[in-house]
Amino acid sequence: MARRAVEQELSRERILEAARHLFITKGYRAISMRSIGQHLGYSHGSLYYHFKEKAELFYAIVVEDFNYVAELLGRAMDHPPEPGMTKVEQLVLEFIRFGLDHPYQYEIMFMIRDEELLAYCRNEQGRCFDLFADIVRQHMKEEGHVAGDWQNIPRTLFLSAHGFISYYIQDKVRFEDVEALARMHVKVLCRSL
Repeated sequence: MARRAVEQELSRERILEAARHLFITKGYRAISMRSIGQHLGYSHGSLYYHFKEKAELFYAIVVEDFNYVAELLGRAMDHPPEPGMTKVEQLVLEFIRFGLDHPYQYEIMFMIRDEELLAYCRNEQGRCFDLFADIVRQHMKEEGHVAGDWQNIPRTLFLSAHGFISYYIQDKVRFEDVEALARMHVKVLCRSL
């Protein structure tokens, strides 16, 4: 009965969101299950109902965020691009939009420097890049590009988008604040496509 009450009051989603914010603002090592519980106004014991340990909680955040990006990229490709944009331009622009509008998630996903935590991120980063690259390669194939370009161009686009996000994310800039610059960046990147 007590567990059921805790589960109804303290959702997994609330824990993930609070932990994500605390890991970014205070650092993974500075945060404990107890401090996450205190931040939420619950005992740390209530967190253990959802997660066995802090590392499991961190990994759940990483997986959730990468799954969200995969859905976002898929949706971008399922809809016709905006007028004047190609599907690849739309894909890169949506990736930049995600990074700037979800800075805590993006920082955990792609900018974490802690070696222990990188192990949790690398596999998901690879999965995200592979999805991005597959979408770009499919577009290039449909447009008749030479197969030799298929290996390098997706990585260049991905890293260039990451560089744009990394540059602006440190100043807490939202996508709408730099949308014109983002669109110009994407157009220049994709000019040869």
